[in-house]
Order: sequence, then structure tokens, then C-alpha cells
Amino acid sequence: MTRSRPVRQGEIAPDFTLPAVLEPRDVALADHRGKSAVLLGLFRGLHCPFCRRQIVQLSTIEDRLAGMGIATVAVVNTRRERAALYFRHQPPRVTLLADPDARVHRLFGVPEIALDAAFEAARINPTGELAAPTPPMEANFALNARDGFAMTPVDEEIIAAHGAQLAAHFLIDRDGVVRWTTVEAAEGPQHIGAFPSPSEILQVARLVAT
Repeated sequence: MTRSRPVRQGEIAPDFTLPAVLEPRDVALADHRGKSAVLLGLFRGLHCPFCRRQIVQLSTIEDRLAGMGIATVAVVNTRRERAALYFRHQPPRVTLLADPDARVHRLFGVPEIALDAAFEAARINPTGELAAPTPPMEANFALNARDGFAMTPVDEEIIAAHGAQLAAHFLIDRDGVVRWTTVEAAEGPQHIGAFPSPSEILQVARLVAT
């Protein structure tokens, strides 16, 4: 199923099941129903340095969210084996799931960005690591080079299939109702890579805290 728009506040989150990256099991969103709320992050493949950084950021507040009755789940648009290899030395504290087909992005209606004149004109520096705002693709390449990130054939495959995919966050209560959502670059391509900060997430987490 592909939604024509992102799932909105007050709607029931669609269920899904995906393989865990670092454990030999499948995880369903429905596993949390009636037990805990869920902060769900939907990310591009590992080729995206902004997504990798956001997963690290989520890991820094996972324990505080857990104390509020909220499980943190991150879905990465890549193959399980690729993600397991990348995260084997520094596993994130969040529940990490692999979705090479971006199926959950489509379920939640998270769009791709238009690679048009506005995209070409955009200049970004969302993490402040670049010397100056830079075209999105150049920013991606620059941060990957800084990180020493080596592209693999799987990464190239994911870029070819889903390179324009946007990311999103959804806060879902224990009844499965979406209580808060934010979609990357909703106000235009100049906001690519700009994700909610840990403090912003902890603030909205109070909506479902138990």
C-alpha cells in the first residue's frame, strides 16, 4: 500500500513487520500495542550521513524515552546484512530494523523529494559541520568523506532505487494512534537533513508519557 500523504496526528499507525538488524528476529509495530508507546524513525539508507547521525542522536535519549514508557524504533532503507555489518562495532541503543524496499516509508506516506530546480538551488548545512551551506548532494558527499564512509554495491543499489526518499518521525501511543509527526524537508529542500533534536523529541514525548 502507498499512501498519497503522510499519516497524520490522530490516525492509526499502519502495522508492519521487519527483520531486526542486530538480532535474529522479526519485529512488528503491533508488538508494542497495549504495552508501550513508540517513537518511530524512518530513514534513508546508510549512504545518508544525516540519517546515520540521527540514529546516534536517538541512541543518546533511548533510556530517557524508555523511562517514559516509549520504545525507540529506527527503520533504515537498506539490506539487513549491510546494516549489521555497518553497526557491528557500534550498535545503536535503539531497535534497528532493515527495510530495503522502503515499504514502511510508503505505508506511512513519507514522500520522495522532487529533484527539480528548487532542489538544485538548495543549500544546506543542517549539522553545522560544513564550512558553508552546500548543495544537498555535495553536502552528502562531503560528510561521507569526513566520516570515512565507504560505499558498497548495496548502498549504490539503494540510492538507485530510493535516492530521493525523505525521512520522518512518528510518535505513536500504546493504542497505536499517531500523536505527533514530522517529515523531513516539509517546508522545502533547504531543510534536507534537518531532524528534530533530542530536546525537541523529549518535549513531545510528554504527549504519551506513562
